Amino acid sequence: MNIIRNLPGPLLIFLGALSLSFGGLIVKSFEGATLWQILFWRSLFFSLTVLAFLIISYKKKTFKAFHASGLPGLFGGVILSFGFCGYVFAMYNTTVANTNFIISLQILFLAMFGYFFLKEKISSITLTSIILAMTGVLLMVGNSLTPGELSGNLAAFTMPITFAVLIMIVRKYPSVDMVPAQFIAGISSCLIGYLLSTKIMISNHDIFLGFLAGFFQVGFGFIFITIGARTTPSAMVGIIMLSESVLGPIWAFMFVSERPSTYGLIGGAIILFAVLLQFYTLMNKSKKSVSL
Repeated sequence: MNIIRNLPGPLLIFLGALSLSFGGLIVKSFEGATLWQILFWRSLFFSLTVLAFLIISYKKKTFKAFHASGLPGLFGGVILSFGFCGYVFAMYNTTVANTNFIISLQILFLAMFGYFFLKEKISSITLTSIILAMTGVLLMVGNSLTPGELSGNLAAFTMPITFAVLIMIVRKYPSVDMVPAQFIAGISSCLIGYLLSTKIMISNHDIFLGFLAGFFQVGFGFIFITIGARTTPSAMVGIIMLSESVLGPIWAFMFVSERPSTYGLIGGAIILFAVLLQFYTLMNKSKKSVSL
């Protein structure tokens, strides 16, 4: 664990984004498991991974860590569980590219939520970024008129929205450790998958994929990002995290031959441009504050 903590923050963020980028490929590789069975096994292994991390980190004080997170940690965990459910639903029903591009909208939702809940001003560049991003989303969603793919695109919005809500909680309660909240999110989504599945048992092949998704893809991904974000500027975190949106569709194209639509690629390119424009604004603000 000390080896991980001693790695440079930006490298940890990239390793986290790299781990998360395999989510779509893994979901697309399940053979016979249903959507809710995938959610159950993925969430189960993720919860066990986070619990092991908490025990290694806090040892005998693990229960105190949960108690210290209090209501903010509980609420944040439950909110994040809806994002986990939406992520699997989206990957199951629409393309990896569409899902990843929509997830990259999280920085814009942060700006909008900051305006409404923290009374933070929205600059003209941020407003332009939001309009551009919505244009890109409309291109993707408007081209996905089949019920399954349309619902998948809409479900993908739960990830950036719940992430933005989680960040609002962190900013409201900066002293709260949100790693216990990740365990709560895993257990909550595991329970949802269990309740909505007709049966839990699946093939050994699919259980192994659930292990890969929960342990390596989401588990390592969130742990790397959680540790790396402590020593990495937020603007840099966001830019590095964009690699997930770029790498995810590449893995799906290389290994399961999934080709995103032309409108999906155009809409995704517009979204990425809008997000980069917003990051450019944030970086300029941080430089000005440092110079002052």
